Amino acid sequence: MPLTLLQTLAAPFRRPLSFHRRSGSKSTVTAPRSPDAAKQVGTPSSATNALIGDAGGIPVVDFSGFLDGSAKQQTSTAILDSFKRFGFVYLKNYGIPTEKVDEMFDWSKKFFAQPMQVKMLAPHPGVPHINRGYVAPGVEKFTQSNDSEEVAQLRNKEPDLIENFSCGHDESVLGKNIWLPEGVLPGFNEACQDFYWKCYEVEISILRTVAVGLGIPEDHLAKSHSGRDQSLRLMHYPAVPAKKLVEGEMSRIGAHSDFSSITLLFQDDVGGLEVEHPDHPGEFMSVPPVLGAVMVNAGDFLQRWSNDQIRSALHRVRAPPGMTDGMTPDRYSIPYFCSTDFDLTVDCLPGTYSDSNPKKYEPITVSTHGVATSLPRLSVTRTRR
Repeated sequence: MPLTLLQTLAAPFRRPLSFHRRSGSKSTVTAPRSPDAAKQVGTPSSATNALIGDAGGIPVVDFSGFLDGSAKQQTSTAILDSFKRFGFVYLKNYGIPTEKVDEMFDWSKKFFAQPMQVKMLAPHPGVPHINRGYVAPGVEKFTQSNDSEEVAQLRNKEPDLIENFSCGHDESVLGKNIWLPEGVLPGFNEACQDFYWKCYEVEISILRTVAVGLGIPEDHLAKSHSGRDQSLRLMHYPAVPAKKLVEGEMSRIGAHSDFSSITLLFQDDVGGLEVEHPDHPGEFMSVPPVLGAVMVNAGDFLQRWSNDQIRSALHRVRAPPGMTDGMTPDRYSIPYFCSTDFDLTVDCLPGTYSDSNPKKYEPITVSTHGVATSLPRLSVTRTRR
């Protein structure tokens, strides 16, 4: 029997009809800017100039002006505008040194280079709502559908070719951490924990930025995120024939939106991430990695919380841009998923509704929403072979 990851606690939110999209629809890829050009995005000439360029059409924002207080409103406005239009934004100078990010990628590569029997010493338990431990390639399938027949068909297709390891807070409803035994890959567990809390600091700063942009108290969003119900995930996409990805015979990650408030995405320089075009549903823009930047995207919960002012966009991972033959390089990424504490009740944010634009959603907790939902759409399907 297939298992649905987070089916009871993290099922996606019902959206207005304009947001109901099926990943199986015909789509085209918008030609991106050159990845090399994207990597050359620099720093602003003035501390007040928060918007410093774009990559693949997604704005690149210098975050230092918010952190040092020199351009808090400009930075907040730039990030919120990008969230409203694209659901994504790149941030540079966001608070984690590049060396720390590189170090975490080194640990990720060391972990995934271990023999399967070693990685399976920290196995995901196979319980639907647990988001901890190691998941082997071919076990997961990401999908976004409201059609039960389509979901069933996708379950029978080739699962996404990816392996991952997740960790977080031991007191989370997402489960206690499942670490490698002591003495196996010494330093790995500690490195994950250290990076987790560094990401949490960035998360809180970004949530404060969004609040400033919305014109509400700066701590309004941050105080609902204690760091307890977040998840850090190391991801490895093994090399596969590019032609099979292009022709849809294999998948890296299918089109989906994230459930959480926001996601921080650290990625290597391989590329392949695509984001749905805001003006052309079903079409995807190829968005390249930007050297020294973290990509941040809004999730379903933040879209609901903002009364649909902020966009939670579909995204997927395909073959690197322009690659149609040969073997794709291995790809590594590190997403950090930021959720409100699952037991907190949240309502549409002040200023996002009015007499002419009433609330679209009732107050709800993350966990209550997940248990109550009856949508056949599944964020992630796990199949055991």
